[in-house]
Amino acid sequence: MPKLNQINAVVSARKNEAEKAVTELHKVSQKEQLFVGRERMYRPLDELNGQKLPPESQRVQQRVDDLIRQAREKWTELWNLVLTQDTGNQSARADIVVDGKVVLANVPVTSLLFLDKQVNDLETFVSKLPTPDPAEEWNHDPSTGLLRSKVSESLRTSKEPTVIVKYAATKEHPAQTELFTKDVPVGTWTQILYSGSISADRKNAILARVRKLQDAIKAAKEQANLLEVERQKAGEPLLDFVFGG
Repeated sequence: MPKLNQINAVVSARKNEAEKAVTELHKVSQKEQLFVGRERMYRPLDELNGQKLPPESQRVQQRVDDLIRQAREKWTELWNLVLTQDTGNQSARADIVVDGKVVLANVPVTSLLFLDKQVNDLETFVSKLPTPDPAEEWNHDPSTGLLRSKVSESLRTSKEPTVIVKYAATKEHPAQTELFTKDVPVGTWTQILYSGSISADRKNAILARVRKLQDAIKAAKEQANLLEVERQKAGEPLLDFVFGG
């Protein structure tokens, strides 16, 4: 008996082949002139002196029975394969095992196919989650549930005008001065940063588990597809009913 993965490998190709072949047969069936033939004999009324003309004939180029036979062959092969595949999918199951532990038991292969795609989306989702600025040191704040930085302090300054004397006054000349501003400390900012993002360590740990799960689902899918399946017949009874046995 074939294995389910062997049936899966050919179903898609057979679907395309059958669709293409039946479409061509349908096009042929619409060309009525191909199904028409004739033979024509001429006999003059005056058989002694009348004009003699050669017989004419047109061969029938296509037979409906031949089209039906060819279509039935394609449909029978495809319908049998799909029924065999679907019957196998009903029975094919495997456990999802991570690090030797069964995470989910007896999962149908159709669900494994679904989960395989879903966990890929899960990896994308987790990999794009924001993480806090690595330049800061962060800790979990139980009172807010957020990440909390260490306290930092910075000076607040104010610009104040200041006059400097460049040249002192003399009897002949007044003093030369210049006005400029300088930053004068006036206070201290105390700052704590908060972040609702996920810590880089936690994100990396989750991603590692997601990737283990990805590998486990792929392994389970391959295991389920090793099921031996009995070939099923759908085409023969259904097409016999339609066209007669």
